[in-house]
Amino acid sequence: MLTPDQARDRATDIVARAAAAGADAADAVFAADAALDVSIRLGKLEDVGRSESEELGLRVFVGRRSASVSSTDLSSAAMDALVERAVAMAREAPEDPWAGLAPQDRLLHGAPPQLDLDDGGEVSPEQLRDAARAAEDAARAVPGVTNSEGGGASMSRSVWALATSHGFAGAYAATGHGISASVVAGEGGGMQRDYAYSSARRRAHLESPEVIGRRAGEQAVARLNPGRLASGPMTVVYDPRVGGSLVGHLIGAISGSSITRKTSFLLEALGTQVFAPGVTIRDDPHRPHGLRSRPFDGEGLPVSPTAIIEAGMLESWLLDSASARQLGLSPTGHAARGVGGNPGVSTSNVFMEAGRVPPATLVEDIVSGVYVTELMGGGANGVTGDYSRGAAGFRIENGVITEPVAEFTIAGNVRDMFLALTPANDLEFRYGVNVPTLRVEGMTVASG
Repeated sequence: MLTPDQARDRATDIVARAAAAGADAADAVFAADAALDVSIRLGKLEDVGRSESEELGLRVFVGRRSASVSSTDLSSAAMDALVERAVAMAREAPEDPWAGLAPQDRLLHGAPPQLDLDDGGEVSPEQLRDAARAAEDAARAVPGVTNSEGGGASMSRSVWALATSHGFAGAYAATGHGISASVVAGEGGGMQRDYAYSSARRRAHLESPEVIGRRAGEQAVARLNPGRLASGPMTVVYDPRVGGSLVGHLIGAISGSSITRKTSFLLEALGTQVFAPGVTIRDDPHRPHGLRSRPFDGEGLPVSPTAIIEAGMLESWLLDSASARQLGLSPTGHAARGVGGNPGVSTSNVFMEAGRVPPATLVEDIVSGVYVTELMGGGANGVTGDYSRGAAGFRIENGVITEPVAEFTIAGNVRDMFLALTPANDLEFRYGVNVPTLRVEGMTVASG
């Protein structure tokens, strides 16, 4: 695999070729990755997989016309052909008044921040096999576990580079490590499945396979013999494993494309109270070894920690350069790029700040409610905010989380849910989007 410096040089080279071929402006992305994963099932090796890829994408502008092309053939002749094809396509494309590179005066200059994303280590298939087996063994050792969907362990390393014709060139490498287990508890028609996993940039930061496996097994057993809920209005408490999906609905609603197309249920909400005053949501691209940390965005702009929601107030849209131009605003450093196509919008390490009370206090006054640990299907309507999800979890009775329940639907409107949301104080950083336990008042539960 190329080093970050070599990847940056590849991207810079094809941008120079595009300018020489008649493009008024251009940017290029180089992406390479290598991954190794091992799976174990019922104590036996089930699969070993390895993948490697390298791809380069080029976007060129001729006036306000643009075109994007990509190739996995990185030979010099292929690069020349790629450039020629891209410029010819751009000359025939329709004009887009908002198209163009990011503002030159906003580009990141100097050394990008060091975020400790690459541990530089190599992991052997044998080490992954042993970790996967240990996770599955720990899960199968939990009393009540009757079968296994397997244990897994993986390691990957990627290099990403971006270069533009107006002065930006940067690259970085990142590693990713993971361990998982998925098992079944019970027999026949009463079987229940659950899983657990840990992901980290550095292998040393993974949870132990034994902890992961035991958690998967205990969660599966806890779901056995689920009951049914009565239908009606109810307080819903979201486990942190699924609560991040509510923040996902927020991110979709405040992304540039949703605002410019006027397809957001938060279209007129900037600067207004969207959540309860006790809720703050931040995006931190500089979090050391964060799962979604990055030193610059997909257009070469610097990134910085951002308050998306501050004390319940919506503080910012999430804008790439094209949507910012259309709205008469400045880009926010949230552009994201794949190898092909135009930039979109993406957040980094989004989290809701911890509240003031522990989870037990959050539920202690709930006479009848439900603690949700799994969500299925559905989602939120991006235009209206109407929300409906299939769910499973545990009944809350007189302030205590009791028996498992399944086959019910929770519904509401996301705008109302945001205002009725209270976070607990148990925030942990496990995922790309992290939230504490969340309580939402006044939802509708319908039993299946």
